[in-house]
Parts: sequence; C-alpha cells; structure tokens
Amino acid sequence: MLADPRVKDVGEIQTEFLFDIVIDLNPQLDFGRGPVGQRVLFGAAGGTFEGPRLRGEVLPGGGDWALFRPDGVMLLDVRLTLRTDDGALLHMTYGGRYTTPPELRADMADDAVRHQVPPSRYYFRSNPLFETGAESHAWLNDIVCVASGYLVEGGIAYKVFQVV
Repeated sequence: MLADPRVKDVGEIQTEFLFDIVIDLNPQLDFGRGPVGQRVLFGAAGGTFEGPRLRGEVLPGGGDWALFRPDGVMLLDVRLTLRTDDGALLHMTYGGRYTTPPELRADMADDAVRHQVPPSRYYFRSNPLFETGAESHAWLNDIVCVASGYLVEGGIAYKVFQVV
C-alpha cells in the first residue's frame, strides 16, 4: 500500500528538560472494584519540583484518582497544585500509564521495598499539562509535556520534559 500523499514530514519530536518533581503521598484510599476496575486515590501530601526555569513546592490536596484495570495496568488521572518559588500557582494535570510486569507486582505492592525496584523494570509515563493566571509563567499554558515516573520512598517522582 502506498503512503497517503497528504502525509508530511514534520521532523522528529524533540524534548527539553523542564523539571524533576517529587510528590509525597498520603495513605491510599481504596474505593474497591467497580464496573470499570479498582479505583484508588493516592492523595498528594506535599513535595517539591526543580528545574532550570521553575522550582517550588507541591501543595497538599491534589492526587491521583487511579484506576486499576483487570490486567493490572494503572490508568493515571492526576490533578496537582504547584506553588513556584516566586509565589505563582500552577494547576498541573496529567494522565498516563503505569504498567508493572506480573512478576514484580508483589514487590510493587509492598511499601517497604517498592521504591527499591529499578525504574527500568516497569513502564510509568505521563503527559503533564499546565494552567496558570500568573503572567510570568503564562508560557506554561501553551506547552505539552511528557514525563517518566518512578517510585521513591514515601511517594513518586517524575522527570518532566517539554515537547518543543
């Protein structure tokens, strides 16, 4: 089959490091198995973020309203409030996927050891978007990001990249 002549070369997708973020988590709240899977809330208790253009804190109160599919894959549904070091508030949202091989699921469910599993052994990716009314950070309203997540003691962390 021939390629559609309307297809254009847009170049490779390029990214630029935006920041590292560590999110401390409250004890999870398990809603139980519903008609589409098991819903769990991983509430944000705080945290920090830092990069070349942005740094600050994760405010308590947000979280991940995660859905575990029957095959064990977790669908992310996250809303966080960030406060920059200059006082601006940023609304950060993202979806994504967290896939753990069956042989790692027992370790990943154990709070004492899960952060010791190398991130290369599981798939944890998201797509952060931002919203703010702060003029100095308005450029965040118009970008798309990708992030690679990993588990840390007491929470989760991401390396966030802006798609340029």
